[in-house]
Amino acid sequence: MKSSKVFIIAEAGVNHNGSIEIAKKLIDVAAEAGADAVKFQTFKAEKLVSKNAQKAAYQKETTDSEESQFDMIKKLELDIHTHKELIAYCENKKIIFLSTPFDHDSIELLNELGLDIFKIPSGEITNLPYLKHIGQLSKKVILSTGMADIGEIEDALDLLVEAGTKKNNITVLHANTMYPTPMEDVNLRAMVTIGNTFDIAYGYSDHTLGIEVDIAAVAMGAVSNRKTLYLR
Repeated sequence: MKSSKVFIIAEAGVNHNGSIEIAKKLIDVAAEAGADAVKFQTFKAEKLVSKNAQKAAYQKETTDSEESQFDMIKKLELDIHTHKELIAYCENKKIIFLSTPFDHDSIELLNELGLDIFKIPSGEITNLPYLKHIGQLSKKVILSTGMADIGEIEDALDLLVEAGTKKNNITVLHANTMYPTPMEDVNLRAMVTIGNTFDIAYGYSDHTLGIEVDIAAVAMGAVSNRKTLYLR
């Protein structure tokens, strides 16, 4: 991911609400804004959450409170045909399609679909079998750190490299898992510390409300920036 140009990822996530038409509108917005890539999420609900799992408080406020978390997540799955349609749509819009896999089947699906870049979410940074699976693909990897400490980041990088991914194909993103992230909790120096500690390309996964932090991250050497994308 090392480049003189910053690689901008528009995070569509599951904000399509299960609608391919909304997904395409998110791609349109990302392309019009000049993003290099737009990223979705690939998962099987059965492998992601328990059918008995309760919704978080904020989920109950914004969705049907009588609906289970499993049922909510299930409606947000993208099947293989939808993936292919969105990939083709991205190609037409001249923007890179990315998606974060959340289970082994999803890793295989994205690999079969020919994705060159794999984005690892911060919640999986200590999931060693998951990391090994992606590492064995020898792809470009973007690794979010979330609440991981420096030792956990080191372990994840070691495993990815040992599994077969070249170190110079890995970019590590400093991230804060609070949505939105308060300015006082951003701590961009952590991003630089990660880069210097592991001599690796680094970037920032932004959850703040404005664009100021993204600009500051680039000024401090970020080669990749990820920003959550919503249709308002």
